Amino acid sequence: MNDTLLAALREALSPARVHTDGSELGLYRRDASNIEGRTEVVCFPLTTAEVQACVRACVRHEVPFVARGSGTGLAGGATPLDGEVVIALTKMDAVVSVDPVNRHAWVEPGVLNLDLSRQVAHLGLHFAPDPSSQQSCSIGGNVANNSGGPHCLADGVTTSHILAAEVVLSDGEVVVLGSEAWEPAGAGGLDLRGGFVGSEGMFGIATKLCVRLTQNPPGVVTMLFDYESVEAGAETVSAIIADGMVPAALEMMDKLCIEAVEAYIHAGLPTDAAAVLLVEVTGLPAGLAADRDRIVEIALAHGARTVRIAKDEAERALLWKGRKTAFGAIARIKPNYYLHDTVVPRRMLPTVLGKVYEIAARHDLLVLNVFHAGDGNLHPLLVFDKREPGVMERVHAAGEEIVRASVEAGGVLSGEHGIGLEKRDFMPLMFAPADLAAQAAVRRAFDPTGLANPGKVLPSPAGCGDLQHVPEGAWV
Repeated sequence: MNDTLLAALREALSPARVHTDGSELGLYRRDASNIEGRTEVVCFPLTTAEVQACVRACVRHEVPFVARGSGTGLAGGATPLDGEVVIALTKMDAVVSVDPVNRHAWVEPGVLNLDLSRQVAHLGLHFAPDPSSQQSCSIGGNVANNSGGPHCLADGVTTSHILAAEVVLSDGEVVVLGSEAWEPAGAGGLDLRGGFVGSEGMFGIATKLCVRLTQNPPGVVTMLFDYESVEAGAETVSAIIADGMVPAALEMMDKLCIEAVEAYIHAGLPTDAAAVLLVEVTGLPAGLAADRDRIVEIALAHGARTVRIAKDEAERALLWKGRKTAFGAIARIKPNYYLHDTVVPRRMLPTVLGKVYEIAARHDLLVLNVFHAGDGNLHPLLVFDKREPGVMERVHAAGEEIVRASVEAGGVLSGEHGIGLEKRDFMPLMFAPADLAAQAAVRRAFDPTGLANPGKVLPSPAGCGDLQHVPEGAWV
C-alpha cells in the first residue's frame, strides 16, 4: 500500500475509519461467493463528500477501488482482486427522506433492504425487490446487481424501483442520474439511470438513491402445492402463465431442498414430495378468490397431490421463511455450496432441470434446486465439503456445464446475482466479440480511468473468443 495514499485516506476520513489490520482485512477479501482476493485497506465513509475524497485519492495515486455493501453478493462482484482499496458503505445507512404522497424515498446505499420496508410499513408502503438475503443485503448492493427476488415476477427487478441515483464517478465528480419524476415512458435521451443500475460498481459509487415505494396490496393469498415430480410442478407454472395470470410469486423447491428446509423450520412441508410450488396472488378480495380457485384447478389438473392455503399471516410468513432460508438450511447437508443463477425459458424448465440432475450425478455431487419458477430463474446449489480432496475441481466443472446447458436452451447467464468474477469468463457464451466491445465502450464512457472495480463482468480483450479463468488460487 502506498503510504502517501494511506495518509490521504486517513486525512479524508479519520484514522479510525481507515482499517489496515490484517485479521480484519480478511473479512473484506471476498463477498458471499467462493472467490477470494486481496486488499490492504478498507475505508468507511459517512458522507458523499468522504466517498468523493476516497475516490479522488485513489485517482491521484492510480490505485483501483471497489465499492462494498453488506457483502452478500454471490458472484464475486465485491471481491478486491489485487489489492484494491475497498470503500465500504455500510455506515451510510440513513433513510434521508420519505414522500408518502408521491411514494418515493431517498436513502443511503447502506440501508438494508428489509429495514426500508419496515420503516415505511406504517404508511402502507414497501420496497418491492425482495431478495432472499433481504434481511442483510443493502439497497446499494441491490442497485449494483439489479437484484430481484420472489416477487419480481409481477413487480419487476430493482431497476423498476429506482428513480434516481446520486453517484460519485470514477474521477470523483458527483452527478445525479434520473430524477424523482423519472418514468420510463417519459424519459428523453439516454437513460443513464438505467445504465447505472446493474453496473456492478464499474460505473461509479452510489451515495444516495431515490427509490420507488409500492403500496401494500389489499389482500394476499399464499398457496403450497406438492408433486411427485419436478416436471409436473414446472408444467403447472407454465400453465398458470398461459392462462393469462401473473401471480405475485411462483417459487419451487425440490425434494432435497424440502427436506433441508423442513428440518430447519418445521413448517409441515411434505418431505416425501419430489417438489413443492409456492404461489402467491395479491389484489382485491373478489379477484383473489377467482385467481385462487383457478390456480388450484390448474395445479390439480397437472398432478398436484395436495393443496395448502395459508389460513393467516403467521402461516404465510412461515411458508415464506422456508423459501427464503433455503440457502442457509443446506448447511444441515454439507458445509459449502456453489450457486448458479441462470435463466431459461419457462417451457425449457423440465429439460434443463433434468440436465442439472444428470450433471451433478455424473460429477458425484449433490444438487438442490430452489428457484423463481415464474420467470425461469434457476438457482441450482451444488453442495459439498471443500475439505474433500478434488471436490472443487468437480464443482467447477459441473458449474460450467450447468451454465452451458442453460445458455444452449435459450437462456442467459444471470437473472439477479450479477456477473462479477464468477460468470465473467462465461460472457463469450452469450455475446459475440462485437457485443463485448460495445459493452466495454459503455464502461469506458463512465470509467475512462479503468479504476472502478476492475476485472469484473467483461473478459479481457484477449479472451473474448474463449473462456478464460478466475486467477489461480482465487477459488476457496
